[in-house]
Amino acid sequence: MTSVPSPAARLFALLPDLSPLRSSADFRLLWIQGLVTYFGSFMALIALPLQIKELTGSPLAVGAMGAVELVPLVVFGLYGGALADSADRRKVILGTEAGLGLLALVLLVNAALPDPMLWPLYLVAGGVSALAGLQRPALDSLMARIVPHDQLTAAAALNSLRWQFGAITGPAVAGLVVAYAGHATAYTVTVVTFTVSVVLCLRLAPAPPAPDSRKPSLRGIAEGARYAWSRPVLLGTYAVDLAAMFFAFPNTIFPFLADELDADWSLGLMYAAGSVGSLVLGLTSGWTSRVRRHGLFVVFGAAAWGLAIAAAGWFSNVWLVLVCLAVAGAGDMLSGLGRSTIWNQTIPEELRGRLAGIEVLSYSVGPQLGQVRAGAMAGWTGTRSAIWSGGAACVASVALLTAALPKLLTYDSGTDEDAVRRRAARESSPAGV
Repeated sequence: MTSVPSPAARLFALLPDLSPLRSSADFRLLWIQGLVTYFGSFMALIALPLQIKELTGSPLAVGAMGAVELVPLVVFGLYGGALADSADRRKVILGTEAGLGLLALVLLVNAALPDPMLWPLYLVAGGVSALAGLQRPALDSLMARIVPHDQLTAAAALNSLRWQFGAITGPAVAGLVVAYAGHATAYTVTVVTFTVSVVLCLRLAPAPPAPDSRKPSLRGIAEGARYAWSRPVLLGTYAVDLAAMFFAFPNTIFPFLADELDADWSLGLMYAAGSVGSLVLGLTSGWTSRVRRHGLFVVFGAAAWGLAIAAAGWFSNVWLVLVCLAVAGAGDMLSGLGRSTIWNQTIPEELRGRLAGIEVLSYSVGPQLGQVRAGAMAGWTGTRSAIWSGGAACVASVALLTAALPKLLTYDSGTDEDAVRRRAARESSPAGV
């Protein structure tokens, strides 16, 4: 007779799977490094648009950050993907972390001036976007090499938990720091965290490219793009995320939403609410390691994100708005777990960097364009209508894309040819190459 699990056992099964932290020293280092640097990054992420708002008073000026960041992200994201396939990924990560720290120092110097200037804020925003585009492919493509194949979903959940910690504490603390100590103090914290991050990155093991790797080139980038285009499952993950973020990423106009709701005190909570929802899902993510239909995560998570954002724009009670943003965050994390797992389970090692560059575009360009869309719509139709209409458009676009790319919905890691091939390659080589 089959025994029935006790309530304690069922609860334990929901807890995050910590296997990647135990099995990989490099994953532990990167996890700790990210925990530190995300906190500082989110401090700057909140302080920067607040400073632009204070200097201009314009939602369009705040939303223009997305336009400034877009081109560097596209160009350097694609180049960074090719670079990750041809260079030591450790060196790429280390160099870009140091560069990000220097840009944070520029923000600090500008904020300390008697009359801070506007143009350095946009200059730094573009520079951060360029360095992030160079770095993320190296970071993302390293995961499939340092984490065992059957622990990739668990690693994605742990990385998301780390990110959510920064996303919750960073905005919450940043709102208080900026209000009571000024922008310079917030940027000082950012500089310190990047200094610590560089020290930790120095301890990473070298991650050289494959022996037959080639120098970055347009031909190599095009090869990666052709591979992605030929895989409907991959194409679906990119398209769904792009659509969801373009239509339903209203973060840049939260300062104006807080004003409309007569709740200036809630601004930090608005930025943090989505991460609270993601954190709750992450803390109960143990079950995700036992699921093979990761395409369902992508579709249902993105649809839940859109529905919750639409509701957040519709309600006028600030507490209901915060609840909706938390639900949206849970949906976003579920979709993100599906995307990350599919990418790491199916893409061959020799293309990991270039495909990671495309991944950067899929989950970064969308929010940048979404900032521009949200800022422009808010200036034209009003803040709340810009939010709820974007959420509704997100749900509609996810439905259309799912109908057009049905293989995403039926993806199964146990039977998908690319996933089976990648598992065999990973298990035959301890280094994952």
